[in-house]
Amino acid sequence: MAIEVETKDCTALADAELAEMADLCADGPSRYESGLLSKMAEAWVLITQVREAGKLKGFSFCTLERIGGTPCVLIGLASVKRTAKRDSVLKAMMADQYRRAVLAFPDEDVLVGVRLVDPGGYEAFKNLEDIVPRPEYKASGEERAWGRRLAKRFGIDAYDDRAFVATGDGAYPACVDHQSLKDGAIDPAVRAFFEPLDDARGDSVIAFGWAMAEFLAKYSA
Repeated sequence: MAIEVETKDCTALADAELAEMADLCADGPSRYESGLLSKMAEAWVLITQVREAGKLKGFSFCTLERIGGTPCVLIGLASVKRTAKRDSVLKAMMADQYRRAVLAFPDEDVLVGVRLVDPGGYEAFKNLEDIVPRPEYKASGEERAWGRRLAKRFGIDAYDDRAFVATGDGAYPACVDHQSLKDGAIDPAVRAFFEPLDDARGDSVIAFGWAMAEFLAKYSA
């Protein structure tokens, strides 16, 4: 079955769709409930939904905006159902957001910012450049400043701008909830970014990368 992707304004979300998203999350570690998802719909601008044979397989709340003049795609909360096609679902979700990014910010490099609790979430950054944090790389002062900007945008009060770790509030964080199909093949150096996290507290890693204008151009058709 073909994968179908739709992005629309969060204001167009129906209660039945919120319930469907909550059902999807109930099978994973996040267990996001309808009440929280409703708050996400109020806090973010766009909702991307990925379906196969009409059934929801993944979704993400996101927005296209400028931070200090820099064009950004920010993902506030996303979840991908743990199926054999979950990597393809994540890829389709990101592709639709790149398509919107190039329409909103033609001929510009775009920063993509997320929160993660699992190293598998780095798969959202495939084809991006200058990813931070990344193995064997010391972030510059400007990159640490970007971490702080994103932490503020995500509503984080306590944040370590050297480890890129956001301290939780006791709840599962609003993040990209995705687990790779090839979990055993993940670079140990990437896993190391997640070792300081206190799962019970709801800590997360704030990460970002750049979608370059030439990369985004292929989504303009």
